[in-house]
Amino acid sequence: ESDVVVRFEMRDELVGNFTRGNLHGGVISSTLDVVGGLVAFISLLKREGVQSLEDEAEKFSRMGTIDLRVDYLRPGLGQSFSARGFVLRTGRKVAVTRMELHNDEDSLIAVGTGAYSIS
Repeated sequence: ESDVVVRFEMRDELVGNFTRGNLHGGVISSTLDVVGGLVAFISLLKREGVQSLEDEAEKFSRMGTIDLRVDYLRPGLGQSFSARGFVLRTGRKVAVTRMELHNDEDSLIAVGTGAYSIS
């Protein structure tokens, strides 16, 4: 079960191929990166506990993407999309996540693996 699910509707601004109306690859990778970062942050909060809002904002501001791999499995066609992420491992300094993007017909559009600095 994922701690984070991001849903969004297709809009003209998100189109990469105007002939087919595909979701832009950059939108796909950015979405997967955001979801991966969020699940990494949530895993850090679960491990360390929630402190003050200022402390959590400081932790979040220090996080960063170390590595992101995206596999585009099929064209990004659909009226809406959902991305979810899962933590594979959380270490002292790095969290590794797995992300998936599905369309409104539940077709798997892309998968990603991300490594995030959490120290």
